[in-house]
Amino acid sequence: MARRTTLSAALLLAAVATVGMNPTSAQASPPGTKDVTAVLFEWKYASVAKECTSTLGPAGYGYVQVSPPAEHIQGAQWWTSYQPVSYKIAGRLGDRTAFQNMVSTCHAAGVKVVVDTVINHMSAGSGTGTGGSSYTKYNYPGLYSSYDFDDCTSQISNYADRWNVQHCELVGLADLDTGESYVRGAIAGYMNDLLTLGVDGFRIDAAKHIDTADLANIKSRLTNPSAYWKQEVIYGAGEAVQPTEYTGNGDVQEFRYAYDLKRVFNNENLAYLKNYGEAWGYLNSSVAGVFVDNHDTERNGSTLTYKDGATYTLANVFMLAWPYGAPDVNSGYEWSDADAGPPNGGTVNACWQDGWKCQHKWPEIMRMVAFRNATRGQAVTNWWDNGGDAIAFGRGSKGYVAINHESGSLSRTYQTSLPAGTYCNVQNNTTVTVNSSGQFTATLGAHTALAIYAGKSSC
Repeated sequence: MARRTTLSAALLLAAVATVGMNPTSAQASPPGTKDVTAVLFEWKYASVAKECTSTLGPAGYGYVQVSPPAEHIQGAQWWTSYQPVSYKIAGRLGDRTAFQNMVSTCHAAGVKVVVDTVINHMSAGSGTGTGGSSYTKYNYPGLYSSYDFDDCTSQISNYADRWNVQHCELVGLADLDTGESYVRGAIAGYMNDLLTLGVDGFRIDAAKHIDTADLANIKSRLTNPSAYWKQEVIYGAGEAVQPTEYTGNGDVQEFRYAYDLKRVFNNENLAYLKNYGEAWGYLNSSVAGVFVDNHDTERNGSTLTYKDGATYTLANVFMLAWPYGAPDVNSGYEWSDADAGPPNGGTVNACWQDGWKCQHKWPEIMRMVAFRNATRGQAVTNWWDNGGDAIAFGRGSKGYVAINHESGSLSRTYQTSLPAGTYCNVQNNTTVTVNSSGQFTATLGAHTALAIYAGKSSC
């Protein structure tokens, strides 16, 4: 097996190499009126179930994304979840019963379930998996043998070469031959099993390393081919494989959105965000999955993270207020060792304890989910900026947001398209009064925001 540091770095790279566009057949963001996904990274399924009931459903999250449920290699590191050794639900986060209970509980809370799905590769070594299965790198008894893997057994070395990217091994992980009918059927069988348990959609890990036609074939074999798909295809300038190739299969994660948010929030002016989205060269909004950070990017430094404090919070507020793509809110745990696995083996006894960060439950972020749901379908109106790091904008007659990322407080009168009345600023639970001209006056402290929306008059 590859050394721990090499493997971790490789998985990060995998995460940072996959995204697509062609809005013809893809769903326009997750189906339904609630398009925000809470990504509960490395949470045990029993803990996810409780969170669906206590927080995600009541807050208006439409989806929860859970970490890979397949049996995987043993080890405490988080990335062991991304080295499957069988398609049994027998990973460290819970067994089949726990998984089934989680799906049912989340559904009862009005939350749909997306599964992070590892189908590009298997493991990098040999041993016994978390469910007791024996395996070697190219032999998984009862599932795959050496004939089911690609002929290139060296690591990916040239992202300008399509064949190299899609046939060689991502950080030394055994690369499945997804052009082969048996392999396609085995993968579809795994995904169909998840569908029988009530799963609503899939995040396709390392999709960039699988030919888009292979993925289309696998999807055609599903009992529910219209299940939501979100594909990890990391954009790379000049690379042979591009995100736009994959949008015919479903949504594609738009990594540039997260990279640029970090640059703008840290080094440029928020005023530049006035036309954020397609005008920046991104995928069409209807097929883009967006995020401020994910489990890979928070570890490789390419995006903002929880370690950025108020800047990170404001970036999430902006993402949830801005009508581009379908947003993921990353929710993980504190780490200093980038390889470290989840606290308590994934059991979350309470948010903000034992290192669990629970970003999805930070009040400033969580309350923006209801704002997004209330303003769905409304265009950006009444944009204002100071040319620097203070911006404000409306969402038609349904909502209004102001963000002050300056180092000092900001007092001014804002013009909105909201009806006159009293509103709750959900950022800090204070009231805002809009007059008959659609105006209100407010003072925002440094690095704080304001958000009001129709239907929320009391705090």
